[in-house]
Parts: sequence; structure tokens; C-alpha cells
Amino acid sequence: MSRLLIAIASIFLCFTATAVEVTDLYQDVLKVTDKSRDARLSASRKALLNVLVKVSGDPQADQNPLAQQRSKDISEYMLKFEYDEKADGELNLVVKFEANKINALVKELDLPLWGTRRPLIAIWLAIEDNWRRELVTQESYPQLEKLIYSTASRRGLPVVVPLLDLQDRALVGIPEVWGNFSEPVEQASSRYSAERSITARLYKQLDSESWVLDWRFTNDELFEENRLTGDKQQTIALMIDSLVAGLADEYAVDPNLLGQVTQAAFELKGANSFVDIELAKRRLQSLSVVTQVTISARTPDAVHFMISHTGNMSDLQKALKLDRAFEAFVDPRTFYSVVKDNLEYQWIGL
Repeated sequence: MSRLLIAIASIFLCFTATAVEVTDLYQDVLKVTDKSRDARLSASRKALLNVLVKVSGDPQADQNPLAQQRSKDISEYMLKFEYDEKADGELNLVVKFEANKINALVKELDLPLWGTRRPLIAIWLAIEDNWRRELVTQESYPQLEKLIYSTASRRGLPVVVPLLDLQDRALVGIPEVWGNFSEPVEQASSRYSAERSITARLYKQLDSESWVLDWRFTNDELFEENRLTGDKQQTIALMIDSLVAGLADEYAVDPNLLGQVTQAAFELKGANSFVDIELAKRRLQSLSVVTQVTISARTPDAVHFMISHTGNMSDLQKALKLDRAFEAFVDPRTFYSVVKDNLEYQWIGL
């Protein structure tokens, strides 16, 4: 392999490491009491319903009567299963399903389909307990931090709870999270390569044992403040559910359109070298809705690609929005935005 190709491969591997691919989207892990056939079948059927929730982003997908009926034919969808025995005696069943068959079932159920590439969300959570406020970390509230990760994992959402070390605290403290001060929170979140950030505050209602959790994205143009009530664990789980539902509305696609292949002209500025062009092409090919990418022309200021993709133009734009390598191009010399027939983007690269 030439040095140039080795360089391309190395850069590409480093770059894709920053992309968030949900690798366990089509599998589920459930606790079982024993290795009997009945216990395995019951858990496997539950796993199928859980996977439908993850893949669709719809929290009610497991309540679909047809989905519950299809879960009885578990062998039609299962790829394999295995047991995971813990040192403390806990026994888990790991069930993996065939992606194509699950996607077909999602289509049959008329549910949305959310691909494996999903935005990483930084969750900054402050708690007021006995008039004392503190930020949730692995050290301060290990059980709540674990709950955030486990709930998000069950929903197929990549999240990160910031470390709140000296580097984080130099930018963000309790007042910034409690008051949803966007700029320092987003700046601190960039350390974790987070696509989005949310701030949340958890506190008790006056003269009540119920807890209130207010949360919102730091970019309040996207979502307004959400309020949830219940106990600590319940409100955090509900926050993750609400968060996933909102993101699924934004990024999930209509599976009925996935069989239709269309073409789009894609103009990319800023990819000036052979390495940049090759990286951009591979990056485009990695998008879940893209089936083929070819270079149609090259001009002094841009590279022109022809992209074959499933779904509609909106689905392709959703996929591009999730990829940091590309940014929609805005000509600073143009006072009014002009609608074009092709997609015009700027190469950001690494």
C-alpha cells in the first residue's frame, strides 16, 4: 500500500472514531432467572419489542398489537442468543436480531426508522436536595449517572455525562447548568464531541415528596423547556424518553421510502486535495441512506458528486446534518438565500 493510501486510511479511521454509530441497535440484554426454554422465549419476545422501540425511536412501539403478535414468531427475527453470567450470580440473556428483518417489520408496523448513526448528547444535570445544589457525576450521584446511561442505552441514544473535572469546571458550574447558560455549556460539551447539549435541574416541589425535572436543549430554538414530575429515577427515565422521541421526530425516516432510489447533485467546497476528496467520498458513502457516490466534475472551487440515495431529499439532508464533516454552505456575499436544485456544502473535515 502506498504512503498516500496509508495516510488516507489512517485519517479516515481517526475521523470515523468521532462518529457515533450505535453498534447494538439490533440487540437487547435482559435478566433471566434460569436457562430454561420458557424463560428464554419470554425474554426473547420482550427483547424483540424493546428493539422495535430502539430502532423506531417510538416509545409506544412495544404496545403495538401487531408487534406483540409478531413477537410470538421470534425465530423469524432472531439471529442468535447467548448467556452472560456475572460473578455475582446474575444471569443475562443477550439476544441479537437480523437488521433487515427488523427493518421490514418496522415498515410493516408503519413506524419510523432511525438509523444507526445518532447524535451524541451531553447531559448536564443539577440536583437541589435539602437546599443544596450539586451536579450529577459518577462520584456525586453514581446511581443516577448509571441510570442515565442504562436508560439511554435501552433507547439506542448515545449520551455522555460530563466528568466535571477541573477542565469542565473552568467553564461550567452549577449556575450555568441551573440557568441554562448556553455558551459555556456548549463550549464545555465540545470536549466530548457532543452534537447536542441539554441542561436539566431536578428539585422537590414545595410541600410535596414529588420531584420536578426541568430540561431543555442549550439551543432553545430547537426545543422549549420540558417539565416532568415523579420520583428521581422516574423523572430521569422520562427525560430520556422525551429526548429520544424529539430526536426521532427530527432524524427518523419513513421506511416506506427506503426502497425508492433517487439521485441528487451534491456540490462540495473546501475539499482541495486528493486526500480531502477521497475522505469526503467515503464519508458520503457511509451515510445510511446513500447507496452510491460518484464524482461528476471538479472545478477550481468545488467538487461535484452525484449521490444515489433512498428516501427523499429531506432524509438525505437529515443524514448530512448528523455528520460533522459537512456543513451547509452559505455564501456570505449573497444577501438573500437562493433555492438551488443541488445540495451545496462546505467540507469541514477533521
